[in-house]
Amino acid sequence: MNKMLNEMGKHATQAATLLRKATTEKKNEALFSMEKALYEHEEIILEANQKDVLQAHKNKLTTPMIERLTLTKNRIHAMAQSIHQIAELPDPIGSIEEVSTDNGLKIGKQRVPLGVIGIIYESRPNVTSDAAALCFKSGNAVILRGGKKL
Repeated sequence: MNKMLNEMGKHATQAATLLRKATTEKKNEALFSMEKALYEHEEIILEANQKDVLQAHKNKLTTPMIERLTLTKNRIHAMAQSIHQIAELPDPIGSIEEVSTDNGLKIGKQRVPLGVIGIIYESRPNVTSDAAALCFKSGNAVILRGGKKL
């Protein structure tokens, strides 16, 4: 397990180095491609999700957990729309806020990517796509770890 996490961390660090240099246009292009892929692969996603839901029932997950896990066409469309909205947000990276003190000292703050972000969360498909898109837009690599194994 530790070896696998170390490998994931190394790959994420390499990805973060590339993402840090990505232009707003390239990041948005990738996000719009993610949105498009959700629509294009909707049936495949629904089939795979159905397998997850069946396994969740076998593992006796609670009804609310199964409900949150279950995808529908409407939920996939909402995920795609959310990614689209994230792509249309202003790029936070590189913006500089500057203030001047009373004695003329100028203080600036520039937004930069963090690098690699790790997120552990309850297995909810929309959280997966939102977290990935937000991290990507802000120039960060992300390691996502859903909750219980189904």
